[in-house]
Amino acid sequence: MKVISLGSGSKGNCFVAVSHVDGKRSAVMFDCGFGIRIIHRRLARAKLVPEDLSAIFVTHEHGDHAKGIVPLAKRYGIPVWMSYGTFMGIQQDFADVDLNICKDGDCIAVGSVKVTAFSTSHDVSEPLQYHVTDGVFKAGMLTDTGRITKHIKKHLDGCHVLFLECNYDEEMLRYSDYPVDIKRRIRGIHGHLSNDDAAAFLMDVDSSCLKAVVASHISQNNNAPELARKAMEEVAHPHGIQVIVADQEMGTDWIEL
Repeated sequence: MKVISLGSGSKGNCFVAVSHVDGKRSAVMFDCGFGIRIIHRRLARAKLVPEDLSAIFVTHEHGDHAKGIVPLAKRYGIPVWMSYGTFMGIQQDFADVDLNICKDGDCIAVGSVKVTAFSTSHDVSEPLQYHVTDGVFKAGMLTDTGRITKHIKKHLDGCHVLFLECNYDEEMLRYSDYPVDIKRRIRGIHGHLSNDDAAAFLMDVDSSCLKAVVASHISQNNNAPELARKAMEEVAHPHGIQVIVADQEMGTDWIEL
């Protein structure tokens, strides 16, 4: 299995997992926060085309995660999975979309992989995150949650690669010109994870199989890639875990598992 971020940050998020098992190939997209022309270019950069995609899984309805879902799914007939709350929140025309509803704990087989949904804490009606496995390797994602729970940890124990939100730096947010209510929302239990939150989670989760952690969803205004990297490296490097920073424009290279 291999995974790639096609871009991560407040202007759009998307990552893809590809697996080859016993001659079966599956390519699963998670979120699509880019317009269709941009996602075409980013898929091409990864040597993929939309026709390669077996399914799209959506975490929640915010535009930086869901902007391109409906146009992409309609044009190429790609099955889409999301919670009922996300479906209601997107408020777009899903006619001619192969829409499937999933919920916390559901495990969905897509070709050679299985995708499991789990609930998180964000300011939307029914947010989900996912982990995906081909039976040998496991990739997990955790962004857009304001708190870590035992339930989240259980689902992300034992990952080989983890896309982990490092949304903000505490000091940068404190002294930013954001309104007080926005700062409170970002820090709150339905907001986002800071660099420190991400580092604490990385120390707590079962990382015995973890080969790489990808610092993701980095705020353009309230964080810096070098700060996110430093926070991750302090925890990851003593255990031989590679730290990768997902860029808003370039995402990451392919990560082979």
